[in-house]
Amino acid sequence: MLTYRAFTEKKSFNFEEILAFAYGTLVSDPPPFFDARLPAPPFLMFDRITLIETNGKGGRIVAEQDIRLDAWYFQCHMPGDPVQPGCLGVDAIWQLLGYYCVWRGALGTGRALGCADISFNGQIRPYNKTVRFEADVRRFSRLKESGASVVIGDGRIYVDDELIATVAQARVGVFKDIVYPDYPNRSKNSIGGMMNR
Repeated sequence: MLTYRAFTEKKSFNFEEILAFAYGTLVSDPPPFFDARLPAPPFLMFDRITLIETNGKGGRIVAEQDIRLDAWYFQCHMPGDPVQPGCLGVDAIWQLLGYYCVWRGALGTGRALGCADISFNGQIRPYNKTVRFEADVRRFSRLKESGASVVIGDGRIYVDDELIATVAQARVGVFKDIVYPDYPNRSKNSIGGMMNR
């Protein structure tokens, strides 16, 4: 476990720390509304964060994923032609940007908000070794009125050091009071739809 201060000052995270974040057990003294999580495996899209840094309103985050021959997506996408779905790479960029938001002090629950453009120029196959996800943060903002935070960044996806995809202006928001921790019970946040400001 890390203190909240140690979490916000750390510049890299190993798999155990990332997994603990996904389950809400990484920070020993979380502030109120520290509700954000990463997806748990198998949907967690990286094994380590090798760099996370800030530069004013911008910054950078880099992570790696080890490719496994028996990865769940190779079993079903596509039988006879296994390839990692491109949408999972886009989600990895969103996951990283959401993590960056929380690392910068955003409080609440993260949600992907979209992106401007996606370009695929390659593929990830079962015998590749490592995928690297890089996101250059263009802007991180806290919205005073709502307490929400938003990050915008440009992502790149490399497989074995070859650039195979780009994600322009990916956006993630962190919002207070939308978490649904008592699933599967019906409660205040058990119904989706349009989010208020």
